[in-house]
Amino acid sequence: MSPFQRSSVTTLTERLSEAPSRLIAIFGPRQTGKTTMVRQALNRIDQQSRYLPVDEPDPSAVSITPDGSMEDTTSLSQERDAEWLVRSWEEARRQAEQSVRGFVLVFDEIQKVSNWSETVKGLWDADQARKRPLHVVILGSAPLAIQSGLSESLAGRFESIRVTHWSFSEMSAAFDLTLDEYVYFGGYPGAASLVADEGRWRDYILHALVEPHLERDLLAMTRVDKPALLKSLFELGASYSGQLLSYNKMLGQLQDAGNTTTLARYLDLLSTAGLLTGLPKHSGTAHRRKGSSPKLNVLNTALMSATSGYSFDEARADRTFWGRLVESAVGAHLFNTAPPNLNLSYWRDGPLEVDFVLRRGPQVRGIESKSGSGRANDRALREFEKRHQAPRSLVVGEDGIPLNEFLSAPAHEWFRYP
Repeated sequence: MSPFQRSSVTTLTERLSEAPSRLIAIFGPRQTGKTTMVRQALNRIDQQSRYLPVDEPDPSAVSITPDGSMEDTTSLSQERDAEWLVRSWEEARRQAEQSVRGFVLVFDEIQKVSNWSETVKGLWDADQARKRPLHVVILGSAPLAIQSGLSESLAGRFESIRVTHWSFSEMSAAFDLTLDEYVYFGGYPGAASLVADEGRWRDYILHALVEPHLERDLLAMTRVDKPALLKSLFELGASYSGQLLSYNKMLGQLQDAGNTTTLARYLDLLSTAGLLTGLPKHSGTAHRRKGSSPKLNVLNTALMSATSGYSFDEARADRTFWGRLVESAVGAHLFNTAPPNLNLSYWRDGPLEVDFVLRRGPQVRGIESKSGSGRANDRALREFEKRHQAPRSLVVGEDGIPLNEFLSAPAHEWFRYP
């Protein structure tokens, strides 16, 4: 059986079949399969290629000592600098000019090269002026650092491919996860083999995924004056996923929280890292959206389950917790699959609340998540539709769209639903 391939593999393959007019930048949360996707695409193309992982030692820096042992003669920090990047690029240029079909050069973890974006800019512009048949692909596990370098130095010179958390249909096809298993264990492909041992699975999520995200990707790549607060905010947000929580209430539950501006900024950082987001209240006025209480939502339900202390069976037995977990899965799916022109929020007016609102230009659609017994909040849905002249809202779960069906289609598809 051939390895499972995501649709992004086809997207990258198609980009590489075109004449190189832009850099290809691949970014997304840690452990979502970016490197695997690139390797699979390289195996499908006709061009020669070279894949360079910045965080692995250079074999050329290893020599044989008189006693027959190997010795690393150059440190990684010395080797992986801007000069190394230039040397690697120049070698790829030579191979591209000698090849009939051109050449593909890939830099993985490029954010670990100092001054990488300025160096790439100069090299890329020179290649474009000479029309060299050289494709360049850049990716890394720190989305903040990649996006910052692209926007600051490479604006207009790149085309991005966004790699998101895995959907239910993908985890089911690749790892045979059931719907309930996906809701609890989430969409991290690297953790799928550990679901039979929940202790190992939880340790992997918390220490191999969350800690590197917070301590390497965020703290190392952007200014965070209160690292402990960032971690505490993530933990609080994961425990309150699926619920509204005002910034003032967050201040009351977090030590040394500072002010609401700091919390809002840290929540934006967690969202960019693919961990946790705060959905704004749906409103026609921008300042009201910005000042509203956020609805917290993990972007992969593994993060909520792993920090909850619940086992899989305990989570399913607690109907209140399971309902929030299902709602978080719906919110995460909408957020992760929404294209740039689609906004996700919630709606509330007094006791009336709609879980999620999709907006694309003047079009809006309400979505209500329902699990277990009880009816969906019909009164809130009808009032929302009336006030916003919206089509009939969608109910996900019992007596509505089956959860497995909803979690298998991207967000924009639901605008076409009757």
